[in-house]
Order: sequence, then structure tokens, then C-alpha cells
Amino acid sequence: MNIFDKIRWIDLPSVEDERGVLTAIEENKDIPFEIKRIFYMHHITKPRGGHAHRDTSQVLTAAHGSFSLELFDGKETRTYEMNDPTKGIYMPPMIFVSHYNFSKDAVCLVLADTHYDITKSIRSKEEFLAEIG
Repeated sequence: MNIFDKIRWIDLPSVEDERGVLTAIEENKDIPFEIKRIFYMHHITKPRGGHAHRDTSQVLTAAHGSFSLELFDGKETRTYEMNDPTKGIYMPPMIFVSHYNFSKDAVCLVLADTHYDITKSIRSKEEFLAEIG
């Protein structure tokens, strides 16, 4: 199975009324894992990412604004336009991630199934290619 077969869009449950839209995300229901870490990036001035995680699955969404998400499996690159806060993208471990083209108001929200451990991340494309062989 190709790693891109595991990557998929996830509809984040949203309810809209005259007050606006509420989007709620529940672990093991709306996303396919138990949430161990939540973080978000904002006021972004330069590209982010440039790494892969050995053991972390993530769901990313553009909570506000927009950005481009580039995923690389070692052979193929696919780009996803993140611009809808009701849609997330599921990423399994061992995919090299880059984020760029952030709008000035962009907020990237990330849900992860592990606690952060820099020793379990691959910090360059060259190291990633060497590790996947």
C-alpha cells in the first residue's frame, strides 16, 4: 500500500446557525486516533515544516485563512490547498511535510497522537530519504 493511500480528507463536524459555525472534533470518532497533543501556528512569516515524524499521526486544518501543504513520500510529492476550517487532512507517520503560502491571517491547527519528542522526528529531506532507503 502506498502511503498516499492512507492520507485522506476528513470532514470536521460543523453546525451552522444565525450566530455562525461551530466545529467540534472528538478523538477516535471524528479523527482516527486518541489526541495527545494540540498545537497551532499563527502570525506565520516563513515556510514551516521541513520534517517527518517516525511515529506520529496528525490531522491538520486551516482554522483560519489558507496555506499550502506539501507531502513527500520519498518518490512523489502532492500538494493540498488548506482553506476550509471544516476539513482536515489525516497524515500517517513517515511522510515529509512542508507548509508554505500562508495567508496573513492563517492559523494552522494540528492534532497529534503522540507527545512531542524531537528525537523521533527527521529534520531534513536528505535524512528522510536515507531512512526510508
